[in-house]
Amino acid sequence: MKPTAPSGFVQVRGAREHNLKNVDVDIPRDALVVFTGVSGSGKSSLAFGTLYAEAQRRYFESVAPYARRLIDQVGVPDVDSIEGLPPAVALQQQRGTPSTRSSVGSVTTLGSLVRMLYSRAGAYPAGQGMLYAEDFSPNTPQGACPNCHGLGRVYEVTEKTMVPDDSLTIRQRAVASWPPAWQGQNQRDILVTLGYDVDVPWRDLPKKQRDWILFTEETPTVPVYGGLTPEQTREALKRKMEPSYQGTFTGARRYVLHTFTHSQSALMKKRVSQFMIGAACEVCAGKRLKPEALSVTFAGLDIGEFSQLPLSQLAQKLKPVAEGKQVGKKLSEEKRLAAQQLAQNLLGRLHTLIDLGLGYLSLERSTPTLSSGELQRLRLATQLGSQLFGVVYVLDEPTAGLHPADGESLHTALQGLKAAGNSLFVVEHDLDTMARADWVVDVGPLAGEQGGQVLYSGPPKGLARIDASQTRAYLYGGAVPLPRPRRETVNWLKLADVSRNNLHKVAAQFPLQCFTAVTGISGSGKSSLVSQVLLELVGEHLGQTQEEVEDLLEDAAPQTESGHIVEGMDHIKRLVQVDQKPIGRTPRSNLATYTGLFDHVRKLFAATDEARRRGFDAGQFSFNVAKGRCPECEGEGFVSVELLFMPSVFSPCPTCYGARYSPKTLAVKWQGRTIADVLQLTVHQACEVFAGQPAVLRPLSVLRDIGLGYLRLGQPATELSGGEAQRIKLATELQRNQRGATLYVLDEPTTGLHPSDVDRLMQQLNHLVDAGNSVIVVEHDMRVVAQADWVIDIGPKAGDQGGKVVASGRPEAVAEVGQSQTAPYLRSALAEPV
Repeated sequence: MKPTAPSGFVQVRGAREHNLKNVDVDIPRDALVVFTGVSGSGKSSLAFGTLYAEAQRRYFESVAPYARRLIDQVGVPDVDSIEGLPPAVALQQQRGTPSTRSSVGSVTTLGSLVRMLYSRAGAYPAGQGMLYAEDFSPNTPQGACPNCHGLGRVYEVTEKTMVPDDSLTIRQRAVASWPPAWQGQNQRDILVTLGYDVDVPWRDLPKKQRDWILFTEETPTVPVYGGLTPEQTREALKRKMEPSYQGTFTGARRYVLHTFTHSQSALMKKRVSQFMIGAACEVCAGKRLKPEALSVTFAGLDIGEFSQLPLSQLAQKLKPVAEGKQVGKKLSEEKRLAAQQLAQNLLGRLHTLIDLGLGYLSLERSTPTLSSGELQRLRLATQLGSQLFGVVYVLDEPTAGLHPADGESLHTALQGLKAAGNSLFVVEHDLDTMARADWVVDVGPLAGEQGGQVLYSGPPKGLARIDASQTRAYLYGGAVPLPRPRRETVNWLKLADVSRNNLHKVAAQFPLQCFTAVTGISGSGKSSLVSQVLLELVGEHLGQTQEEVEDLLEDAAPQTESGHIVEGMDHIKRLVQVDQKPIGRTPRSNLATYTGLFDHVRKLFAATDEARRRGFDAGQFSFNVAKGRCPECEGEGFVSVELLFMPSVFSPCPTCYGARYSPKTLAVKWQGRTIADVLQLTVHQACEVFAGQPAVLRPLSVLRDIGLGYLRLGQPATELSGGEAQRIKLATELQRNQRGATLYVLDEPTTGLHPSDVDRLMQQLNHLVDAGNSVIVVEHDMRVVAQADWVIDIGPKAGDQGGKVVASGRPEAVAEVGQSQTAPYLRSALAEPV
């Protein structure tokens, strides 16, 4: 018989997941345990890849096989044994599939309670029967507005959008919305057969003809004579000559709508979306519900207006109802009791969200517009109300995207979960969270192959004795002091009359050729100012348009906006936004392909004697090209195995064993390595292998210097975090020859970074400024803000109580502004030796 595990500890033996080196560690239950270490050290492999994965696996063992296949599983961890592990719940920073139909109300389930409130306790107009809760949902057939189908917006295609230049002829492609290349030519040839004049300016065609070409739903099939002039076509028709083919006509509007609705190509959708104009639905005024549902009110508001209120205002509306006081029209005793009960339930949950610093959000706010930190706190709030006991909560950087002022409420929430009899395993870089922990597990010492060891496991104070720890120096002093020379400001980028979200007629000025940090609590308006308005205005001046949302129908209504640039654009020649969006949506996109270094690697392979002898070019070494990749898995490296009632399993390709290439491609080696071997190298390893190849080494060196040395060259884009994707984009930019006069805008670039990696990132960003560029970051890390040349603090609070420039100046000056929520934390950072 095995000896029982000591009470109160989870015992891990022989953990080898990812880079973990046969790790043995004991972790206490019923405690706040922080897993820390540099990015890529293996802390997430231990917390999520091993502990959570094993807890989930054990739970799934009890689930019927046919049900198991419906659940997304994380896989079986590589570990010898884990004893004393309770059931686990993971709260990660994953978005899932973004959809505007997913909202704060649906994520927190508050939306269901609000619909019940309107159904049971709403004030109905005279003569209208009671509606069910589903009648108040825009996502159900019985609740959705019949005009816009629950979208809140309607989309139209007009003559002006489809024919932007009416001086052109049809032959000159006046109808811009038709497809390019042969398909568009086909439509023009069909019009010739139908007798339309394709050589007169569009505006000179009779209106009846213009309307038919653009808006007809008819789809006539007619003979087409390719390459003939209109006269020759008429002659051929008269003689009934054999046509080139039979062509089917499609009206321009019909083509746009059909392509947008049915095309699987994001590029095609994006192209036709430019010919569509969106407007608020006239029937529901953008509220997405049928008129009967909107005629029911509570506290004088219909459910659309109620859902648009910030959560903090909702709580104020519900407080008297929860206390049993009358609101609005006199309610029956039955309705009053129902309203009181529902309001009490809602109020309890709302207070949890408000305490977590989310009171500025509204129920209708769509999840794609939320940061990953906001999403995780919404999920955390839901768990706080679940009253689970004896569970391990595994959290992924809960402080990400959180201003230090909001940190207190987060720590209170975590302590509440612990007090309820649960364990908290938190992967975290925040020094304050580490200091407050009951136990710290420090993984390292470095990233990738140089990490994967537990350097320390015990109470936080004991970490001070561990010399190998990268964390110790930042938590207990001793880290190398960072220089803080402030750059002098000569030129400014000045914005005026900025209105967006909670910003109203705001003026802001950003110093150029400097490093500027924009601060403020979550929801204060800093992202609205920088990541939205600033990017749009500067981009418009430079002729750069912001990346459009792929699915227009899923896009939220455009914000009311104003604002203009007063001065500074003569000093900006280029704009670069470095965001946290994925570098690709499929495993075919990876670090090597995105940065462009793989092009140089493939050329090296193509230049070998063996490749020349076989007649191979660089394309032979791409897993996206048929001639070089494995024909069995088509360059994926794995195949899906269907197991009927069991979950589908992805296994290495039986032909190439995961190498992705055909045997003849793998027969070619460069310095003893195949192209597949190169993709398995980490950035650190590749720097040594390609030391004599400047074209390959340049991007590799930047990736290493920015703290990404642990990533594999062939690491799929789908496995990268938002922070890693952002740093890869930055590295791609840093390897370019710097010409100066570029404005770089980054939103929370330190997300997911250990303090030592933050220092490396700051070095790179400062190199950009020293080369004559301007860098603006939206940031919560006070160590970064303390190093900035200029700080703009937005606030003072969130939502309607924010949206103002509270302070602007050198960090030392902003730290003394009494109204600023950032000031006390910035003062502390300025006083630190690091």
